[in-house]
Amino acid sequence: MVHLMKKAKASVSRKFMAVKNAAVSLVFRSRNILAANRGEGYIDTAIKILLAVVLGALLLAGLYALFGETVLPTLTERIKEMFNYAG
Repeated sequence: MVHLMKKAKASVSRKFMAVKNAAVSLVFRSRNILAANRGEGYIDTAIKILLAVVLGALLLAGLYALFGETVLPTLTERIKEMFNYAG
């Protein structure tokens, strides 16, 4: 009976140590994963590309509005005045 109790105690102790080692390993792995900055450059690059596209679209829309309403009507008037031989 004493031998059986010693075996059970040793078995429980081994299982406990295995669980403890697995938990410690998981903590260290998690800490290394959270502290790593390997994929950080991809997010920065995506944000830069997105900003460039948005700013380019705003610039293009502004130029289109400027040329459509301000420059082109006065340009056509000037061309008509230039080729008006009667006046």
